[in-house]
Amino acid sequence: MTSTFFQRIAFIITLTGLFSTIQAQEYKFEIGGMAGGAFYMGDANKNTLFKGMNPAFGAVFRYNANFRWAMKADLMWGRVSGTTVGLDNVFPGNAQALFDRNLFELGGQMEFNFFAYSDKFLYMNTKRFSPYVLLGMGVTVAPGSGRTFTGLNIPLGIGVKYKLKNRINLGCEFSFRKLFGDNFDVTNDSNAIFDNPYEMKGSILKNKDWYSFLLLSVTWDFGPRSRPCNNINSILGF
Repeated sequence: MTSTFFQRIAFIITLTGLFSTIQAQEYKFEIGGMAGGAFYMGDANKNTLFKGMNPAFGAVFRYNANFRWAMKADLMWGRVSGTTVGLDNVFPGNAQALFDRNLFELGGQMEFNFFAYSDKFLYMNTKRFSPYVLLGMGVTVAPGSGRTFTGLNIPLGIGVKYKLKNRINLGCEFSFRKLFGDNFDVTNDSNAIFDNPYEMKGSILKNKDWYSFLLLSVTWDFGPRSRPCNNINSILGF
């Protein structure tokens, strides 16, 4: 009686583990690279997307918790620039300025796939293509001529993933990085006017700079998940 009871408990636990396994992707991790463009939005570019696009590239690491959720880390380099030339708004004293700088980012994001993303387990209605949204936090460092910018950023974006073949993923992602300062576009004394030029009182979200990435990525899956033995009866002694 006791033996049968424990066998049944073991059977339930094994089935639970099996169910948890099939809810997740075949491989736990992805690693790869991203390349594309970066642009800035701030005092020298209020609302024009993709204006002054410059190159960007980086490395990406992703942990796939299950078909829907993933955790991603990135290490990025990008170049951003801006100028007041041709702007409709006039700066105090008709001042003109421009800036051009490199940025480095270390960040992490949570991703939510709208479809169950996998090229396996079709009986669970998985798709090898899925749009997704992301949200996270990162650190931005942008060296300058005596005006280095360092601060936190909040990434918010959308993207699509496509599993080209087993273990190879393609992606396209567009994201904003919200900064917590208004001096991201200040690299030296010649463009110091970009730091709150109208001397308007701001807040943690108002009158702050942004930068954005438009990226293509290629990643490779690794780290297969443990697979329980198919012959459950032989394990439990039934």
